[in-house]
Amino acid sequence: MAIESFRILGLHEKCCFVISVLFTRVDSIYKTLGCDCWDIERDARNYNGDGPVICHPPCRSWSNMSHLSKPLAGENDLAIWSINLIRKNGGVLEHPKNSRLWKVMFLPKPGTTDCYGGFSLCVNQSWFGHLAEKKSLLYVCGINKNEVPPIPIRFDAIEYTVSSRIKKKSGRRTKRELSKKQREQTPIDFAKWLIELAEKCEK
Repeated sequence: MAIESFRILGLHEKCCFVISVLFTRVDSIYKTLGCDCWDIERDARNYNGDGPVICHPPCRSWSNMSHLSKPLAGENDLAIWSINLIRKNGGVLEHPKNSRLWKVMFLPKPGTTDCYGGFSLCVNQSWFGHLAEKKSLLYVCGINKNEVPPIPIRFDAIEYTVSSRIKKKSGRRTKRELSKKQREQTPIDFAKWLIELAEKCEK
C-alpha cells in the first residue's frame, strides 16, 4: 500500500497544492518525477488529506482471473475505499479494463456520468509507451470531460503481451510475455498524464 505525494508550484500565487498517489510499487516511476513515494510498507488508508488523488489499488481480486489470485486479507476493499476517497476529494482511479469494480460499485460506463459527477475513460497504456496492449479503465471525479488532457493514440505494432493465454492454433505464443514487474510498471508518460489530470480535479 502506498501514498505518494509531491508539491506542485505553479506560476500563479494560489497555484500550490498537493497531489497524492496511493498504492504504488516500491520502485514506482513517480519517484523519478520528484514525488514523495510511499510503498507497501506504508498504509494508504491512513491518508487524511483533502486534495485530489491518483489511486492504483490492487486489482488481482477484481480481475477476470481473480479465482487464481491470492490477495492479502482486506486487499479487495482497497479499491472500494479508493472510489469513496476520489468521490470525496476528486481525482482518478486506474484499474484493468475488465475490472469487476465497475459493476460492484455501479461506476458509469464510458460516455455516461454518475450522480457524483464522475465518469469513466478507457485508455490503452501502449499509447503512453507500455510494451504491451494494456487497456485500463479510469474513474475520474472533480473535472468536466472537456477538461481532460489530450490522450495520445499510437498505432505501433505490439510485440509483447501481459498474458500467456494469447496463442496460435499451433499452441505457440504469438507475442513475447512480459515479466510481472514489466506488466505492473506505469509508463512514465502515463504517470505524467495522470498527474496532469489530477491537477485539474477538485472536490
